[in-house]
Amino acid sequence: MPPDLPALRRHAVARTLFAPTTLPRALARLGFVQADPLRAPARAQDLILRHRVRDYRAGDLERRYPRLAVEEDFFVNYGFMPRELAALMHPRAARTRWTAARWRQAHAVLDFVRERGAVHPAEVDAHFAHGRVRNWFGGTGRASTELLDGMHYRGLLRIARRDAGVRVFAARDSLLPPADAAEARRRHDALVDRLIDTYAPLPAASLGQLLSYLCRGGVPQWQGERAAALARARARHPSHRLDGIDWLWPEGESPASRRHRDDDEALRLLAPFDPIVWDRRRFALFWGWEYRFEAYTPAARRKLGHYALPLLWRGQVIGWGNLAWREGKLDAQLGYVAGRPPLEAAFRAALDAELQRFSDFMMPR
Repeated sequence: MPPDLPALRRHAVARTLFAPTTLPRALARLGFVQADPLRAPARAQDLILRHRVRDYRAGDLERRYPRLAVEEDFFVNYGFMPRELAALMHPRAARTRWTAARWRQAHAVLDFVRERGAVHPAEVDAHFAHGRVRNWFGGTGRASTELLDGMHYRGLLRIARRDAGVRVFAARDSLLPPADAAEARRRHDALVDRLIDTYAPLPAASLGQLLSYLCRGGVPQWQGERAAALARARARHPSHRLDGIDWLWPEGESPASRRHRDDDEALRLLAPFDPIVWDRRRFALFWGWEYRFEAYTPAARRKLGHYALPLLWRGQVIGWGNLAWREGKLDAQLGYVAGRPPLEAAFRAALDAELQRFSDFMMPR
């Protein structure tokens, strides 16, 4: 039987909210975890992983990163991904061309990094005294940091670790470009398959949006191949048209399976960039209201709050929470689509359990 919209919704939740496992296995299964620097009260990557990793605490990914086979890199957004996925995108040809003088600076810094093994941006700044530059939002920043970012994006450097949240850079081993056009298509298709596997089931329009992000940021060298890659993906993956919308999902999955159920009594506060929440188009189709990320919206214009976490219960996103961690205690301000919380005692018990899990997650090890 072809899936209806509730079946697609149940499939979306069930396939990504898998039983909690180890951190390496969760990262491999998710394929990509979007990162965000804001702590509200924890970073997005930690908020995503806490549902999927046993006994996860805020900051575990940063602490364990040097021992994991993952990379910080740009995919459709900046985040964490298996090393083999990052390798598919490199060597990356950035959209902004560097001058010969800029390349000389980059190679001098690369020699400096190789000599020391791993460097903090402050070390590069102190050694080279590159000065300051105007950044994209009108302020100024260290020119060395901008150069390191550009070198990382171009695949010259990788993130070795973070020190107090600051990225520490190391030289990346050189990666060979595709041998021919067929190999380039294979890599491109593998990246698109990863997108579908991370965010499925998804509308075809959402896949097109993700592929635009990929071709602008992850693989700008293949931006001219976007339409062909999208056509191949649509031919390669199962799909179904429902109310004029084409939905796609990975081969071998069955969105209409009766194994996907809404009877899970666990309540979850989700990150704004969680795979369940990320696609705002799909969110509105599944749950009948528009979720907005308002951290960068002026306070007077916010409707949900600075960093509203969607509240999932029994297969429905029924509200949101703005959480703060103050003096070792969790402060939770909740809002509901219907204007008030459900009256069942089961809901109150599930909410209390989730807030306790969140408090445990915020406690330092």
